[in-house]
This record gives sequence, structure tokens and C-alpha cells, in this order.
Amino acid sequence: MNLCDLVILNFNTKELLRELLPLVIENSKHEGVQIVLADNASTDGSAAFVAEHFPDIKLINIPENRGFAGGYNYALKQCSSKYFLLLNSDIEPAKGWLDPILSHMEADEKTAIAQPKIKDYYRREYFEYAGASGGFIDKFGFPFCRGRIFGNVEKDVGQYDDKCKIFWATGAAFCIRSSVWNKAEGLDEMFFAHMEEIDLCWRVQNFDFDIYVIPESVVYHMGGGTLSAVNPRKSFLNFRNGLYMLYKNMPIQTRAKTILYRKVLDGMAACLFLVTGKARHVWQIVRAHRAFDKTKDQLALSNKEWPKNGLVNGSVAKQYFAQGNKVFSNLK
Repeated sequence: MNLCDLVILNFNTKELLRELLPLVIENSKHEGVQIVLADNASTDGSAAFVAEHFPDIKLINIPENRGFAGGYNYALKQCSSKYFLLLNSDIEPAKGWLDPILSHMEADEKTAIAQPKIKDYYRREYFEYAGASGGFIDKFGFPFCRGRIFGNVEKDVGQYDDKCKIFWATGAAFCIRSSVWNKAEGLDEMFFAHMEEIDLCWRVQNFDFDIYVIPESVVYHMGGGTLSAVNPRKSFLNFRNGLYMLYKNMPIQTRAKTILYRKVLDGMAACLFLVTGKARHVWQIVRAHRAFDKTKDQLALSNKEWPKNGLVNGSVAKQYFAQGNKVFSNLK
């Protein structure tokens, strides 16, 4: 058994692979690590390019685009290492980034998942939106990070360099024990893409495992490599999947009230989109709510108590928009 399968899920990002894959190979040298490219039925020749130019990389061809969740579920069924490391195709890892993560996982058997510090590929002194220095969540299901709350991204001056327990790790660079992945049955394919990793982290904590950020490990993330932030499709997935995540995982006693409150907050977000000239995103919120109401009964519910690590027992939206607390260290 290898120590780790480092699996890159690709969909039509041939030019990113041309630019970044050599850096991934060079900076991920570690005994027992196998690099895998899982191609999600790309049409840009990605798979053929990798097969020709990087013959040492294991290639998994997925017969159709199954999204982030379905693509990784398909690929990891063909992997058997002790750890699975999910890595976006638009990531440049720093040299030696694997050592701190794998060392921590080997030393602490209660850690199921770990992520590196995520920094901006283009503005390298700043955190990156997708994961910054570890993911947190408020009681209404809004995810945020050490270093990023909503759209406000902080400059990295070492303020979050301590290793700590978090609520969720970003799927952009995400290491998980294969035994835990199999126990959790992977990602929920109803999500397709976006927030499925937060749902998985929530479920994993119900098994009494911990999730850590290891800031000694650093990667640089472009962001929006497959679906950009301005794409209305992304708004649909984020708003629908946020409701999916709450409905699946919240204690049944408070679920209905929290879902209602979250829908009200989503309505306020729609008003903000409208006044800022982003009307297309308003319709996506309406679509997201309709899709949630239509399909919520298909979700597999857990309904456990809230995990304690990385939970803010209040509204981060209230603190951000009403009280002006836009920096993680200022949150109450």
C-alpha cells in the first residue's frame, strides 16, 4: 500500500495542467506518494496530453462529467493508499508542502482530515478565498475562514500560522484518511460541486474525528479554474447546497427554524445582488430554493448535535454586515 494518492480532478483545464503539473510533481516529492489525474470526461485533450507528457502519472478516465463529488467518488474507488489528497488543477504547491501534512496525520490518529494554508496565486501576500487558514461555520450554516469572511480576504502577515482544529477543510487541497473516506462513503453526489467538502467534514466529525489546518504547509490557488465566481451557475450551487448541508446535518429540533432563517438571509442576499446590478444571480437564488424544496427528501440525514470545533455560535452575517467585523480575529 502506498502512503498517499495525490489525486487531481480535471475538467477541461489542459493549459493549467501544462503550467502547473510540473510544479506539482517537483514540489510533491515524498516517499510513497503516487500522483493521479482523474479526468472528468474533458473535451480539450487533457487526458491525452497528460498520458503523452507525464507517463509516470496514473491516469483515470471518468466516462462522463460527474462533477466534483461524483468525479472524486469514482476516482478514489480505484485508489488504495493510506491517505487520499484531493488537489485542484489550479493549485501550485510550495516546495515541501506535503511533509507537514503527512507528518501530522501520521502522528495523530484522531486527525481524519487536514488542509494546508491556501494563498492567492496572483497576490501571494494574501490568503485565498477558498480556504485561507482553515474553515469555520456559524449556526446558520455560513462558511468562512481564518483570513476570509464573505468577500473580505486578509493579507497574510503570519497572524494565523498556528496549527488548529477547524470545522471544515477546503476541497481545493484536502488530505483525508482513506479509511475515513470509505466509512463516510465519500462525497454526497447530490451536491455535484460546491460545499460537498463541508458536508463531508461535518459528517466526519460525527465519527469523533478532528480536522486540522497545517499552516506550515502552503499552496497557491488561482480560484475559479473550472467555474468562476461571476458565473450564475456557481450562485445556484452555493445557495442550494448551503440549504442541503443544513438540512442533512442539523439536529432535528432546530432544523426547520434554522432553514427558515437561512432562507430569509438568502432573500436579503438577493436584494443585494439586485441593487448591485447582478440580477442574473437573483434568479439563481430562486432556482436554488425551488430545487432544494423539490429534492430535500432525497438527502440522507444525520441530524447529530453540532460539532464543537470551528463553530461560531451566532451570525457571522450580522457581525459582518451590521457590525462591520470583517476580520476573523475580530469576530465575537
